[in-house]
Amino acid sequence: MKTDIIILTYNQLEYTKECIKSIRNYTEPGTYEIIIVDNHSTDGTIEWLKKQSDLKVIYNEQNLGFSKGCNQGITVASGDNILLLSSDVVVTHCWLNNLTHCLYSDEKIGAVGPITNICSNYQDRWVGCTSMEQVHEFAEKHNKTPDAWEERLKLVGYCMLIKKEVVDRVGLFDETFTSESFEDDDYSFRIRLAGYKLILCKDTFVYNFGHHSLKNSESLRNNRDKFIAKWGFDSVYSTAFRHEIIALINKPKDHAFAVLDVGCACGGTLLQIKNLYNNAEIFGIEINENAAVIAKLFADVIAADIEKTPLPYPNEYFDYIILADVLEHLLDPWKTLENLKSYLKSDGKILASIPNVMHFNVLRNLLQGNWTYEDAGILDRTHVRFFTLNEIDKMLKSAGYEACEYLPVYFNATENDKYFMQIVAAAAGNPQLAEQYRAYQYRVIASKAAGH
Repeated sequence: MKTDIIILTYNQLEYTKECIKSIRNYTEPGTYEIIIVDNHSTDGTIEWLKKQSDLKVIYNEQNLGFSKGCNQGITVASGDNILLLSSDVVVTHCWLNNLTHCLYSDEKIGAVGPITNICSNYQDRWVGCTSMEQVHEFAEKHNKTPDAWEERLKLVGYCMLIKKEVVDRVGLFDETFTSESFEDDDYSFRIRLAGYKLILCKDTFVYNFGHHSLKNSESLRNNRDKFIAKWGFDSVYSTAFRHEIIALINKPKDHAFAVLDVGCACGGTLLQIKNLYNNAEIFGIEINENAAVIAKLFADVIAADIEKTPLPYPNEYFDYIILADVLEHLLDPWKTLENLKSYLKSDGKILASIPNVMHFNVLRNLLQGNWTYEDAGILDRTHVRFFTLNEIDKMLKSAGYEACEYLPVYFNATENDKYFMQIVAAAAGNPQLAEQYRAYQYRVIASKAAGH
């Protein structure tokens, strides 16, 4: 079996040298071919590449962009697999063997990727290495972890191994994404819609110098907008999964239970729950029909407005109902909570996250005469309801819940911020309120009240 390793180069010669050196040192000879697509480098990269007899190189006379370059490499590939690799990545002990083992462990797996030290999409692990010698020492031990795999909605394309049959079925990269961002999101969803799974191989670590992670902010915005226009949802927002909410689930790993995620987006949180709890039944409700299509690939999901649609679930069915940053978007969250109660088991729980409008930044701006809506955050312009800790508690209890736990989420506060909170709390006549001013949001655990 042969893998074609496709690397795009554009200057950054020293990174390219380290990348190719690592492939030669840590990959079994005869199992791969390196295909370089150079986008008109001007720093000596071309001259160096011409001296390398074991590389297949395409020299572009201008920078054709990332997706176009990938497609050039894919077009000349002849192996069983395609591996897209950023030129600032250093591969490690058993890297390709591990990835290939996972890729062919299930015919439904279409693509896999490793973890690294710098990455988005929860694909990173801090290792604290200060030299390449330490990197390889760490990786040699780490990469022996057996079959530590997680299914994912998408994979970041810095190191992505894809079956050639999947590429033949899905097609080439969308060249609308001219710079390096969101083209891998787009390709990931195309792979999923073709019926394949994506797997993160946490048993494989490669090192990323991070050059490609420092992308132009304008290019990022442009490609993000292109993705939204094409797919009808925001990949950044709709593919996140909520570790802090999942952490509130208190069940043995092999326990069977049912969970409903209201506002599940593409289902990232549900998919991660399934990764952690194999016997969980996962259900979702999502108002964005385009995002719901993705979540339906692996979960029982309906595209609906929770405030307007009768729910098709049996009474007392769910062990958990998740409302992660949902209630503040609803016209009548009080009624919604009351309606959802009938679908909870007697010992079932609501797991929610709710922004705190008493946060010191909101208070300080309000005292200065400002209540300015933003694209995200506590004053997100899509929020229609606002809550303090006291109002959250009143809402839940009026809807028939009890034994509520409120777990504040804090972000960094400067000494000036702390002083401001103390002064305002003192002026309010209750110094203990300063702790509520610190909370950006609350994670909430609520149980059905007795008799409900």
